[in-house]
Amino acid sequence: MFRSVLNPSVSSLSRNVLSAGWRTPVFRRFLSDETRAKIYAAVNEHPVVLFMKGTPEIPQCGFSRAAVQVLDMHGVPSEKLRTYNILEDPELRSGIKEFSEWPTIPQIYVNGEFVGGCDILLSMHQSGELESLLEKHGIIPKVESSSQS
Repeated sequence: MFRSVLNPSVSSLSRNVLSAGWRTPVFRRFLSDETRAKIYAAVNEHPVVLFMKGTPEIPQCGFSRAAVQVLDMHGVPSEKLRTYNILEDPELRSGIKEFSEWPTIPQIYVNGEFVGGCDILLSMHQSGELESLLEKHGIIPKVESSSQS
């Protein structure tokens, strides 16, 4: 109904800008060097870092709860995991999204590298990639498969 009202060139421009997503510079918020440095230090502080809504004990979002449960199922020790409640800090809440160029929370980092959000974490868990990644970085002990002859 609205298509016929819009000028075709404006309509195609809008589609191109929107399809490019929020990563387009028009939609970007510029992260200060200070905040970028703090986030960089945070993601490199522990072997596993999770930016979430709430805390592991009281998650404020189902996706954050799922991320905590998956890490718990893999036996990630609490001394190797650091979580940040993005609801307590508006600068962190918006800054982490720009830092990672990922629009959703939770976000997980392993050894300073961005892994993804809840959907990617669940997919990696189901495929066995998460266990391999955690073992590779020494976060969880490698499970030796016993072969019976």
